[in-house]
Amino acid sequence: MDLTLVPLLAILSSLAAVPFILWSSSKPNLRETWTIIAALVKFGLVLTLLPSALNGESVSLHLFDLAPGLPFALNADPLGVFFAVIASGLWIFTSFYSIGYVRGHKEHKQTRYYASFAICLSATIGIAFSGNLLTFIVFYELLTLATYPLVIHTESDDAIKAGRKYLAFTLTAGLLLIAAAGMVYYYTGTLDFTPGGILGDSDIPYHMILVMFILFLGGVGVKAGIMPLHGWLPAAMAAPTPVSALLHAVAVVKSGVFAVLRVVGYVFGVDVMGDYGLNDIIIVLAGATIILASLIAFAQDNLKRRLAYSTVGHLSYIVLGIALLTPLGIQGGIMHIAAHATMKITLFFCAGAIIVNLHRTEISNLNGIAKVMPWTMGAFVVGSMGLAGIPPINGFFSKFYLISGSLEGDMMIPVIILIVSGLLNAGYFFPIIHRAYFKKGEGLEKYGEASPFMVVPIVITATLSVLFGLFPNLFFNFFDLAAQISESLFNSPSP
Repeated sequence: MDLTLVPLLAILSSLAAVPFILWSSSKPNLRETWTIIAALVKFGLVLTLLPSALNGESVSLHLFDLAPGLPFALNADPLGVFFAVIASGLWIFTSFYSIGYVRGHKEHKQTRYYASFAICLSATIGIAFSGNLLTFIVFYELLTLATYPLVIHTESDDAIKAGRKYLAFTLTAGLLLIAAAGMVYYYTGTLDFTPGGILGDSDIPYHMILVMFILFLGGVGVKAGIMPLHGWLPAAMAAPTPVSALLHAVAVVKSGVFAVLRVVGYVFGVDVMGDYGLNDIIIVLAGATIILASLIAFAQDNLKRRLAYSTVGHLSYIVLGIALLTPLGIQGGIMHIAAHATMKITLFFCAGAIIVNLHRTEISNLNGIAKVMPWTMGAFVVGSMGLAGIPPINGFFSKFYLISGSLEGDMMIPVIILIVSGLLNAGYFFPIIHRAYFKKGEGLEKYGEASPFMVVPIVITATLSVLFGLFPNLFFNFFDLAAQISESLFNSPSP
């Protein structure tokens, strides 16, 4: 099979479903069928690229030139395929879950919801398969615009304010990215992502390298949730819970940390980052974000906001791993992209099931709910244990490699940060579990589990978190692929 067109088809598959979703607005079953078909087709197309990625090969497609030397090009390299498998795979579960959520919660404008979701996933796969900074920025901004209707979906005052804040942060970040890309092109004459970086042999003054780095850090740090650029993320919890799952586990913030990896490993390169001490800046910011976000999470009684601050902290696990500039550290960061995705989407799914079924949003009102929602709370336990780094959940495995990467670089402070963070995670998650299982609840007699459309995806994503913790190469050889991607950043010389 000729794979050349597969990256383009994978991007377009969900986009092509949008007209059918809009056309079927008066027929909910048909509308949601288009969503499921698009999700399955997208995932199937992405999987056809996996064998090439595991062999260290890329599938490239040059679409057209925006200007001489500025191609709009796709390149499904191993890192892009790794990210695309996660995003497209979890969209399937989110699509089924959304059916139970929007119907159970009687959401309005459901057709707009599904259409926006489909565009978001096209943009996310476009980000994964971008062959250069120009293509990346186009899809990065498309994701921003497509997500906005989802953030303001309820159209409440809080949602509108959250949407404005989201656009203010993310569109400003986009302008910084454009400026940074312009500087890179001026000094190197290329915007192509290259393992090992494209700045290594360029004679660029130190102060200009620093300016470029600050622009890039501002550009990608917003969606990566690095403090103090994280303010939009907790505010966006005004959106429906499946949107929160999209924001925190599948698309937006994962695109942010994916962008950090692209910038560090494929634009600057590990040598330039280390020689100029730029990684130290990231380590300080990421380390501070991990600890501060965890401490702020303790103060949140709203379940989704506590999960939001947990996400802010765990995104910086990934950023910290990348900034270690060691093979094991970067491998751990890449693995945590996948691990955090399955664990956090499970927790947000659980929160949504509780909201729809029990109409409760505050942690202080969750006494005894495990008795009426045993599957949901069992999955919540799995996600919580994994984020705290307890085996055999996949969060333990990725954190083990992050700590190993710190020791590989003779850095003890990141080790301490990761250990303390694990304790803080346990501190703000386990009281929820204790309350649900061991405190007596009131007014729960008439309730039971949520809709199977919600419970089945919850159980599946929790099970995946356990299975990938026990068998990291199960299904998709994620462990081998993460190791291969990390090694390529050290073995590929800069041009």
